[in-house]
Amino acid sequence: MTLHVDSEVGQLKQVIIHEPGLELSRLTPSNVDDLLFDDVMWARMAREEHRAFADQLREKGITVHYFSQLLGEALDIPEAREFVLERLLNEHVMGPQLVQPLRELAEASDGQTLAQYFIGGVLKKDLELPAGTKSLLWEYLEDYDFILTPLPNHLFQRDNTAFAFEGLSVNPMQKPARKREALHSRAIWNYHPAFKDDPGMNFYYGNDDVNHDPANVEGGDVLILGNGTVMIGMGERTTPQGVGMLAKGYFSNPRKQINRVIVVELPKTRAFMHLDTAMTQIDVDKFSVYPFLPDTLRSFELTKKDDSGDYDVKELDSMWPAVADACGVETMHPLKTPIDELGAAREQWDDGNNFLAASPGVIFGYERNETTNTFLRKNGIEIVAIRGNELGRGRGGPRCMSCPIEREGI
Repeated sequence: MTLHVDSEVGQLKQVIIHEPGLELSRLTPSNVDDLLFDDVMWARMAREEHRAFADQLREKGITVHYFSQLLGEALDIPEAREFVLERLLNEHVMGPQLVQPLRELAEASDGQTLAQYFIGGVLKKDLELPAGTKSLLWEYLEDYDFILTPLPNHLFQRDNTAFAFEGLSVNPMQKPARKREALHSRAIWNYHPAFKDDPGMNFYYGNDDVNHDPANVEGGDVLILGNGTVMIGMGERTTPQGVGMLAKGYFSNPRKQINRVIVVELPKTRAFMHLDTAMTQIDVDKFSVYPFLPDTLRSFELTKKDDSGDYDVKELDSMWPAVADACGVETMHPLKTPIDELGAAREQWDDGNNFLAASPGVIFGYERNETTNTFLRKNGIEIVAIRGNELGRGRGGPRCMSCPIEREGI
């Protein structure tokens, strides 16, 4: 098998998702802001909604893999476990006295239990400090304070890894609350027996220990148009430096699969944190687009110059002709729901344009966005409506929650 993602809407064959676990139960009113959530979620209901989403994916013939299971299987491999522990147990973060207790906790845990700790967090009460050991941090913390913070944003598997044709980037994310996610993904891609020797394990960017800031990239900003072209949003989470580094990785890759990147500048607001909150491709010649997305958004075309990764830059009068050309169609149709600004803002907040395509014209979306869904159905789109009353509180839709690892072209 060769893992590959050759488009946004071709037949989706395999996807990785993360069923929310212990980490959601550890969201509280005092930590939701730091953990990038807007509210405390009803954890049990969120899991039920996520399981229903997974079942609907399978009903469309899509193979579903669970991130926490993959991570646990990788952590059962001694080399993978040591890879993570060496990079995670930093005495500058937790103090030198707490490194050994954390190692002892890890050594006493099997892979699945350790994955639960890494994603769900480690509380002071989970550890025992050796007799006679003194630690200011230990004395300062209460029993229910975190020594290792939870990672509830693992729910949104789109962001930490982005496959593009026969290769991938492990993305250096922008917010401190999400940076550890990439380490977990690297453990899977580099050590899990199902993936480590796959020809698709061809890294463009991020599979190293470099501090990439401010060259940040998140997968919600990366759309695979096809025919050697990738579209990237540049805004709150993906910086110009990040786009430049990822493009260099694309263009210098020896497989020579990618020769063009279309870049669109996004408003730097939470409602448009990623490109896929503003627009997603839903058919070979159709995008769903936020109705009041400014027409004045700047866009650029980066074109490969040579195998060194250098490229030419051209500002576009309109991005849509370039997008149509990349998708091999004469005209691209951006579909904007006829709705007033208040209704559009509500559906945008509820990920009304964050669709995951199962195949051309067949998409997953939240059922609550009734106006957008009705409009798209009238335009020939089949919508598999999923419940997201709790999942949506994390500000991420079906596309955000999924990492395609095998998808056909168009």
